Amino acid sequence: MKKRLVIDKVLFSLIILFSFITIMPLFLILVYIIKEGIGIVNWNFLTGLPKPVGESGGGIFNAILGTAIICLMAFFMAVPIGVGAGIYLSEKKEGRFVELVRICIDILQSAPSIVLGIIAYLWLVKPMKAFSAFSGSVALAIMMLPVVVYNTEESLKIIPYSLREAAFALGVPYYKVILKVVIPSGLSGIITGILIGISRIAGETAPLLFTAFGSPHVNLNPLKPMASLPLLIFNYALSPYPEWIKQAWGASVILCFMIFLLNLLSRIGTKRWKVTL
Repeated sequence: MKKRLVIDKVLFSLIILFSFITIMPLFLILVYIIKEGIGIVNWNFLTGLPKPVGESGGGIFNAILGTAIICLMAFFMAVPIGVGAGIYLSEKKEGRFVELVRICIDILQSAPSIVLGIIAYLWLVKPMKAFSAFSGSVALAIMMLPVVVYNTEESLKIIPYSLREAAFALGVPYYKVILKVVIPSGLSGIITGILIGISRIAGETAPLLFTAFGSPHVNLNPLKPMASLPLLIFNYALSPYPEWIKQAWGASVILCFMIFLLNLLSRIGTKRWKVTL
């Protein structure tokens, strides 16, 4: 018994040690980003627009707004298809079409983001002969889709079948069982998956290089180029101008905060979902 307790404590200590070693580089990176960028973050930085090269100051409001618009469009594209596919996979567990859908989702999950950006470029940018926020949102929606599908499927799989049986026993049609019983029971898990999907695409740069392209102005037209935080950080960080490099660090802090907030909301949703079940 003592030997087992000693082994248990040793293994537990090793787990704690390796977990600390894994988290430490990420923690140091976040500390460095905050250290370099927090000094430039203020109200003018958040609400101002970029200034021409050589002028001090300027803000990233156009990039914050552009990120919100592009992610919102990707949300409306990916969520209906992703939730629908997740419901289908959770209800229909066997069949050739089910296997085909799973293979397609696996391929999308493993596809590099830059490849999806090139695909969106060939599908939309080249035929339209113009960069646009819409084409960027299509690329991000394709990236978000597997996350939503997997989380929806796993959320609905753990719903007890007795709930469905009780609804069927009352004479409720199948489609109403899905809409009124199954989806509400797994709604917290579905919302969590959606938030994780948004946080997954919010920091992507590669697809937007070929699609949204970026803009120094506030643009609300989805058929024209639009700025975003990842694009702004990429372009500013590669520039030779010290003022732009400082703003890239500040934009990195804002982007990290946004993604952290989305992940925090998803964790809260997961805990509430588990407690409810």
